[in-house]
Amino acid sequence: MKKSWIGISGLFLVVLAAAMWFAGNRTMTLADTSKAPLPAPALDEHAGSAHSETAVFAGGCFWGVQSVYNRVKGVTATTAGYSGGTKNTANYSDVSSETTGHAESVKIVYDPARVSYGTLLRIFFSVVHDPTELNRQGPDVGVSYRSEIFFTTLEQQKIASAYIAQLDAAHAFPKKIVTQVTPLKAFYDGEDYHQDYADKNPNNPYIQVCDVPKIAGLKQQFPDLFQEYKHK
Repeated sequence: MKKSWIGISGLFLVVLAAAMWFAGNRTMTLADTSKAPLPAPALDEHAGSAHSETAVFAGGCFWGVQSVYNRVKGVTATTAGYSGGTKNTANYSDVSSETTGHAESVKIVYDPARVSYGTLLRIFFSVVHDPTELNRQGPDVGVSYRSEIFFTTLEQQKIASAYIAQLDAAHAFPKKIVTQVTPLKAFYDGEDYHQDYADKNPNNPYIQVCDVPKIAGLKQQFPDLFQEYKHK
């Protein structure tokens, strides 16, 4: 089921499906803001002289992923877009066909002196999405909604792979993590109307059901990192 529904009846069905999923899925309940965050990565980067680094994560609908990282202190910019496929298919219409190899992704520019790559990963696994769901997140089904970390450096690859192994070894989730860790070949910006979509449309029923709980989870689990955000 895609979130790009048309008409009130389609919207109702998607929101109903999302509500039913949250009610029945206990693997990772994003709406439960009393949940404790996952343990910090044992392996993390050391802040160097660089004032800006880039991370690219795919964890379901990019609306919710972007809305979370917009509120993380040390994150200086976010962009919703596509990774994993080619330039000529990096558009919402083609990606929605689930034949392009793209994943809805978010590019995160951050200051490593203020927030580390490992901390961004900790947030990714704690509140952004359920890393045990294969090729879906909640009501959104398809390979474009897969869980994937696109690393930009070998250090990021090592940190991400080590953290997944750490969480699996600790049985942090009832099921094995299916998140892929792959090199970033390219990131393509999404359409303008997708940028900050959740923050520009806070009363959208899909946003209320699927994304608002993630923001609440961030604020509860990582209060020292939480900042208010106002879209441009």
